[in-house]
Amino acid sequence: MNQGKRVGIVGAGNVGATVAYSLAMLGSCHEIILRDNKIDVARGKALDMSQAASAVRSHTVVKVAETMEDMVDCDVVVVTAGSPRLPGMSRDDLLMTNANITKEVVEGIAKYSPNAIIIMVSNPLDAMTYVALKESGFERSRVLGMAGILDSSRMAAFIQEKLGYGGGQIRASVMGGHGDDMVPLPRYSTVAGVPLTDLLSDKEIEEIVHRTRHGGAEIVACLKTGSAYYAPAKSTAIMVEAILKDTKQIHPCAVYLDGEYGYDNVVSGVPVMIGANGAEKIIEVTLNEKEQEMFKKSCDSVKELITTLEKNKFFDGEK
Repeated sequence: MNQGKRVGIVGAGNVGATVAYSLAMLGSCHEIILRDNKIDVARGKALDMSQAASAVRSHTVVKVAETMEDMVDCDVVVVTAGSPRLPGMSRDDLLMTNANITKEVVEGIAKYSPNAIIIMVSNPLDAMTYVALKESGFERSRVLGMAGILDSSRMAAFIQEKLGYGGGQIRASVMGGHGDDMVPLPRYSTVAGVPLTDLLSDKEIEEIVHRTRHGGAEIVACLKTGSAYYAPAKSTAIMVEAILKDTKQIHPCAVYLDGEYGYDNVVSGVPVMIGANGAEKIIEVTLNEKEQEMFKKSCDSVKELITTLEKNKFFDGEK
């Protein structure tokens, strides 16, 4: 079904490489093209993955793009490239650094894979998805950010840990931006269709919500020298698969809002139906007053980042 499908991945670090490996093992596409500034590292990983694909009889071949020109005619391009927050670097410094990296990468994608769907993974996620949309000139359905699937999977794992049962039957729901202002939705979270509120106390649910919000930081504290990549990569691969297979499944993703939920000119995580054309439909769920307040706070946080970019005249340059 996916013969001839091509996926580009810009950034062959832990997340990008694990996305590639996950897709290669599934045989999701005919070709995966890795692009990284460390070309030899990307080449080594590509060889290793191609050999792993052969071991499981997958037809996927993993190649390397020495320049963006080699990343041509991709159906989907995943962008994980970006700088981590280095010592002494402010949040605004990180924002500008990664916005400039994203801008350069997206210009290449728009030029060499003009029909691609872009999945952003670089942080700060919602702001980088906004930058990618503006710089690519693509319609909003073709630029998505990966966060909601990851945050929902973290919440589901914590629910399973707390309950001690229900593995594989838990559906957790998280909206909003990817960060401390995310909006976990216990009301829309179930175990085999049973509402979470029927299985856990308010205090237990609040503990899960708090842990979900800080799920990434918890892993960073354990690893000491890096951040999570297995769950972020698998969550990204799920989005790629949904596009390549045109599944029409609903997943929470970061997308540009144009009036939905009462917001516009901002990117936030909401449930979307994903198919061959990207985010084909935005689903508007009913939020109660408390949830609306949390969602507003989340959108406001992203708007602050966009305002910072505008103040620095980021969008004023030549396209």
